Amino acid sequence: MAFQDFAILSERRRNERKEKVRKRIILGVVSSILIVCVIGAATFVLVNKTSSEHNANKRPPTSADTKLENYLKIVKTVCSSVDYKTKCEGPLVEEVEKDPKLAQPKELLKESIKLAQQEINKAFNKTTSMKFESEMEKGAYEDCKQLIDDAREELGFSISEISKNDLKKLSTRTPELNNWLSAVISYHQTCIDGFSDGELKTRLKQLFQDPQEFVSNSLSIVSDLSSFLSAFQPDATRHLLSEKSDGLPPWINGEDRRMLKAADDKPTPNVTVAKDGSGNFKTISEALTAMPQTYTGRYVVYVKEGIYEETVTVTKKMVNLTIYGDGSPKSIITGNKNFVDGVRTFQTAAFVVLGDGFLGKSMGFRNTAGAEKHQAVAARVQADRAVFVNCRFEGYQDTLYAQTHRQFYRSCVIAGTIDFIFGDAAAIFQNCIIQVRKPMENQQNIVTAQGRYQHQETTGFVLQKCEIKADEKLVPEKDKIKSYLGRPWKEYSRTIIMESEIGDIIHPDGWLPWEGDFALKTLYYGEFNNTGPGAKTNGRVNWVGHKVINKEEAAKFAAGPFLNGTWINGKGVPAQMGLYN
Repeated sequence: MAFQDFAILSERRRNERKEKVRKRIILGVVSSILIVCVIGAATFVLVNKTSSEHNANKRPPTSADTKLENYLKIVKTVCSSVDYKTKCEGPLVEEVEKDPKLAQPKELLKESIKLAQQEINKAFNKTTSMKFESEMEKGAYEDCKQLIDDAREELGFSISEISKNDLKKLSTRTPELNNWLSAVISYHQTCIDGFSDGELKTRLKQLFQDPQEFVSNSLSIVSDLSSFLSAFQPDATRHLLSEKSDGLPPWINGEDRRMLKAADDKPTPNVTVAKDGSGNFKTISEALTAMPQTYTGRYVVYVKEGIYEETVTVTKKMVNLTIYGDGSPKSIITGNKNFVDGVRTFQTAAFVVLGDGFLGKSMGFRNTAGAEKHQAVAARVQADRAVFVNCRFEGYQDTLYAQTHRQFYRSCVIAGTIDFIFGDAAAIFQNCIIQVRKPMENQQNIVTAQGRYQHQETTGFVLQKCEIKADEKLVPEKDKIKSYLGRPWKEYSRTIIMESEIGDIIHPDGWLPWEGDFALKTLYYGEFNNTGPGAKTNGRVNWVGHKVINKEEAAKFAAGPFLNGTWINGKGVPAQMGLYN
């Protein structure tokens, strides 16, 4: 019994302990729940209080905020197609934040060009601390200073053009903006190219990279504005392309048209140059030095038969100048400056044209240095709206430097060996004879070396209705010497050969690389409707950028569209607006 009572008592105590433990657990759980609820409530009150205070202090959006947001959207739209967005959106947003009135396409374009101008000034100022040791380097830097001045000037022209025109009128002036901005990019590159490869040249490339990219952006914006406006002004565009005229560009005035239309027309000269003393001056340079500072219309210099051994420069102040002679084999300007003798290629030309609106007729330009002297320029043309008719350019390497701007060559002879038509102009060669000469041993011939550096540039070489052939000394050797239509001097080199007679001197490849695969994916080389044994395209290079183009594509590079001019067929008019066939 005792043992039975003890067991019952023990069981009762165990049950009591279990009950106590259960109550403690329940109490703990309830307490925990209450604590969580209190903390949650406190958090809710704190959050609501903070939120209320935040909302009380938050300023509701104003019309100014909405406007600024819209302005920034406009900047993004204007910069949408540029290659260098960080140099477009960021800087333009800063300008708009300073002055919201700038948030208009026209004003943003102007600010973009102003930024390019500022960057050029910054870059050039840094060059003043650079050391130029050799005479060649010092000379190249002097060239740079002039080229950068030219760049500043033409950026100034662009800014002025935008300022004085509303957006609608500005749409008709985009060819001028493209022309100037493309030239600015070329000036930068010409400056850099004056130096030999090395640390100095690398440093200059770095300095001018930002300015180049700002100008590139400006060209893209111009292109977008032009496309946008033309879409809304179809009537104006159709009028431009169908306007009746005498077949010459609109930037050639009436007197110039008359001079170009008649092959034998010799206008009354202001002065005559004659070596035998029968004129007003014995040298062309003397005649140009004596030109009046201001004159009305076109100033005409007649050059009688003779070989004029002098370096002739038509300065920027000599606008609308005509020089005509007794024929390209008779009235000749000649020189022999060359690279081998220590003269920079930029300075080797016997004849230099800087003045806009130049008209050359029945003149010869010659560099007699010879093939062994390498780069030796006969004529360097930097002028805008330059026209050469019935002229002859003779040299070997680098004969004709079509440097910048818009140029038109009609019925001219251009003779040389290596890269003998080179530069970064928008140039059309129409009805010209391209005469390939005999080079030195182990050399090959290349007709063109076009130097388009940015794809936005509106530049390129067009050879239309030309004849590409060997001169009489090359004929016996033509099977031993390889000759090509061109090679890419710069990344976006652009050359079109169309409706031309190509002789059997041209290698089946047609085109030659510059070095390795440089520019082969970015260049544009087009061929259209050419004839002759050298015109076969089935053996041409297979580069991405080489194309056998169709008629629609070729038409874009005819004189009218490419030079933004109007050209019409007509009796006695030495110009063709579009394609011949």
